[in-house]
Amino acid sequence: MIERINSDDNPSFFFLTYSKAYAVNNFLIIPKQFFTPDIVIKRKPLSVTVKRAGWVGCNIDLRQVPESGKVFLVKDQKIIDKESVTQQFQKTLFLRKQSIESRGWTLDVWQCIDRLDVSFTLNQVYTFANELQLKHPENNYVKDKIRQQLQVLRDKGMIEFVSRGCYRKRY
Repeated sequence: MIERINSDDNPSFFFLTYSKAYAVNNFLIIPKQFFTPDIVIKRKPLSVTVKRAGWVGCNIDLRQVPESGKVFLVKDQKIIDKESVTQQFQKTLFLRKQSIESRGWTLDVWQCIDRLDVSFTLNQVYTFANELQLKHPENNYVKDKIRQQLQVLRDKGMIEFVSRGCYRKRY
């Protein structure tokens, strides 16, 4: 799975939830640019007593995907108009041009921002510095990296700079 996610032709994933009466509740796509190795959770190998003994599967932690990376075609049984779907999908295509490492940082900071109100401050994002340090132990300049990723997200129109140290989500 990790090899597949890291490949140039990794797939996007579609997810469907439905009711007991088989009515579609949600149908969404998570574009391939949102898949990074850290969202893959390795499972225990199958026991030696089963036919595929030793096979190792995985789970995908969708909580690691920013909300704007979940492009709904149907949400809460309502069909989303094609223009909105296309617009949301295209807003995030810039991630495909980033290396896996850079994309990981962008998505990690983006996910932290998702946990904040629409308007937020740099200091609020800094409260995630320890969490980000744990995810990226090789980086000794986490606050600098946070500021860099805020600039990336600002330049790509995901957030806007309001005033010194103040930002607003645009998604």
